[in-house]
Amino acid sequence: MAEKSGKPQQKNLHAGHRERMKAQFLKNGMSFMEDHVALEMLLYYSIPRGDTNPIAHRLIDAFGSFSAVLNAPYEELLTIEGVGPSSAMLLHMIPELCRRYQEDLEKEGDRIFDAESALRLIRPKFLGRKTEAVVLLLLNSKGQVVYCDVVTEGSMNAVPIYASKLVRLAARYDASSAILAHNHPSGYAFPTKGDIVATRHVVWALDSLNVRLSDHLIVTDNDYLSMSSSGLLESLYSNHEEEKEQRLTAASDLETQLWNEEDEKTQEEPEAQ
Repeated sequence: MAEKSGKPQQKNLHAGHRERMKAQFLKNGMSFMEDHVALEMLLYYSIPRGDTNPIAHRLIDAFGSFSAVLNAPYEELLTIEGVGPSSAMLLHMIPELCRRYQEDLEKEGDRIFDAESALRLIRPKFLGRKTEAVVLLLLNSKGQVVYCDVVTEGSMNAVPIYASKLVRLAARYDASSAILAHNHPSGYAFPTKGDIVATRHVVWALDSLNVRLSDHLIVTDNDYLSMSSSGLLESLYSNHEEEKEQRLTAASDLETQLWNEEDEKTQEEPEAQ
């Protein structure tokens, strides 16, 4: 059911206004519009008659910005005068539609050369998210994307839970390398201790398939950090190789010791009569 604007209609006061706005949009796009005007026009499609300008102002006053309105929970949108279920649903759908649009643009035939090209494919996965999510991007031997999707939602500290999933996906898609990414909704693109520990865990997990973790990106709305470019990943791999060598040496030493003990035991046994 169409919603009402919340105010009695004043005859002829806004006659032709919507048509003029639509004509301006078709001619010039939205770049000329202020935020409240863009919202006003969007609300035409859930409130077919009446003045939506005051509702747009109330929305921005309540949530603080254009993007905050679109990211607001459905239930909170309904608390604004003039916003009914249809308008709240329309506003709530926009970030999801934008995410799908951007993902669809980026998904075909991509080749990844560096953090920037990876970020163009990965960033849309975080659009509108208010909690942490982890994205895995898998590449074949030609550097072409064979998989890119959210593998889990929640803290990076839950890495043991999804590490096995990373390995299964890497094996399924016969990946040669991988890029991991997760968002920091707090807005700080800086790795926590937990992020570094989790990255080390993933390095070990993927190494079982000879798949190299090429990068781990920490993404915010306006910034990102590449663990590869910062040198953090190289340091982790250096430590990983040293630890792996130590484990192999220890395993070899143990095997030699067991063989020697078996030889000694055999020599000490009396000859059969």
